[in-house]
This record gives sequence, C-alpha cells and structure tokens, in this order.
Amino acid sequence: MQALLARRNIVAVGIIVFAILPTFANAYIVFVANLALMYILLSVGLNMLLGYAGQLAFPNAALFGVGAYTSGLLRLEFDLPYWITLPAGAAFATLIGLAIALPALRLRGLYLALATIAFAQAALWVFGHWNSVTYGGAGFRVPPMDFSPLPIDPPTGIYYLSLIIVLVAVPLGWNIVRSRIGRAWVALRESEVAAETLGIDLTRYKAYAYVVSGLYAGTAGALFSALLGIVTPESFDLFQVIVHFCMVIVGGIGSLWGGVLGAVILVGLLEVLRTFRDLQEIAFGGLLLFTVLVVPGGAIAMIKRYLPGWNEPLRRIGKKR
Repeated sequence: MQALLARRNIVAVGIIVFAILPTFANAYIVFVANLALMYILLSVGLNMLLGYAGQLAFPNAALFGVGAYTSGLLRLEFDLPYWITLPAGAAFATLIGLAIALPALRLRGLYLALATIAFAQAALWVFGHWNSVTYGGAGFRVPPMDFSPLPIDPPTGIYYLSLIIVLVAVPLGWNIVRSRIGRAWVALRESEVAAETLGIDLTRYKAYAYVVSGLYAGTAGALFSALLGIVTPESFDLFQVIVHFCMVIVGGIGSLWGGVLGAVILVGLLEVLRTFRDLQEIAFGGLLLFTVLVVPGGAIAMIKRYLPGWNEPLRRIGKKR
C-alpha cells in the first residue's frame, strides 16, 4: 500500500486527472481546477520565501496584483498578444519583488512582516485610486483570449496553459530547493549568523528568494487576469494575504509539496464557502488554529508520518554536495 501511495504515483495520477479534466467535467469544475493551478504557483513561490528562506514577508498578494494588472493593461491599452503580456506581467512582478528585497534586507521578524503587509496595502490603494492607469475601483475588462489556430475555446486554452506552466514551475522549484540555493535558504532560516560564518552571502540569497517568489506570483497574476477576464482591486486585498499564508501553513511550511497540497485544500474550501463570505474568514481562522495546535507541520507532515516516501531531502539523490 505504501508503494502505491508513493509520491511519484500520486503526482502522476494528479497530473493525469488535471490533464483529462476538461473532457468530462463541466465549466465550473474546470474553472475551480484552474484556480487551484494558479494558487499552486502562489503557494509554492511563497513557501520558498517564507518556509525555506525564513523571511516572514507577505508581498505575494501585491505581486499577484502587479502581474494581473500589467498583463491586463498591456492587452487593453496596446492590444498586445497574450504570449507577450504573460511574461511581461511575470517580469514586472519579479522586478517589484527585487525592489522589495532591498529595504527588506534590513528588517527581520515582525518588522519585516508589517513592512510587507504595508506594501500590500499601499499597492491595493494604488490599484484602486490611480484612475488614469488602473481604472480605479471599478477595474477593467481584459480583451477575450484567442487561441487560434488551435481549435479550443478560451477557458480550455487558459486551463491547459496554466497546467503547462505549473508542470514547469513545480519541478523548477523542486530543483531550486534541492540545490545550493535551497540549502543556503535553509541555513538563513535556521541562523543568519551561522550562515554568514559559513560564507553564505545573505544579501544575495535573500534577494534570490524575493525574486523567485515574485516570479511565481506575477505569473499566477497574469494567468488570473486572463481567466477572469476582469481585473479589480478587490481581488488582491488583505484577504488574499491571509489566503496565501494559510495555504503555506495548512499544507506544510518549508515543504514544496506541502505548498501544492495546501493550495488544493484552500481552493476547495474557498469554493465550498463561496456564498458565505463571512464564514470563509472564520473557517480559515479555525483551520489555521487547528493546524498550528494539532498538526504543526501541516497536512504534509501527516502524510510523511505514514508514508516515508514523501520525505524531501535537501539534495538530489546521488549528489553529495
């Protein structure tokens, strides 16, 4: 049974299910699955910053919005094709992530958390009040997608594009955390003083963490704007900060596969409570409290306890460095 439930088998089944889902599921299920794919990007990116590098920072909601607004506005104002606006949104969010890293390098712990939450709120204010650029609180509609000459409708095309990006981004993140960069992040998380004595450049590796997180969040934002067809400030408010943080904690902080699992769990919970917005915050708070008190390592810790094949060594098998 443990062999059947090994990570490789479960991941393979998950990929197959996501790949064939549009052939038998209705439009709503495909939409929710697409949201799950985007939140996987967000969760994995934030987990590398928060869980591996140990930076108590929450810029993801703002960078998510930056990617969405950049991609959407380039399509609306300049009628650029999506294959240009998607990487442009990701690239601009990555640059903003790097810009955040520069002042954040001087902050730690609670002060860093407060500074990045303040940045998220400032970005939300810009999204809602810079009327000449962002169209203010009403937002704007993104021109419909066209996947010609492929014979697929826009929702299906965006879904498979999201799936392809996730299938690239998750293995990329898996390789990063098992590389020298990932091990340097873990050293930073455990003790910056000890890491510095080992010759680890704190500034460089912290900047790497913010850049990677920004890349993942910006890519998710560019996909999000195309999926919804509309960009509004409410989509990137403080509630998004809470959702992203809950995904990391509930799935398993410091675990890439925990980030994937947390995204799927939280998107499912969001959709179950979609018509009860007030209950969403209560449910998220209860789930977060339950995880911290009962399952500190998140859902992935429960899986690792009974299925050893889910362990995540910080090196590639066969590599000694």
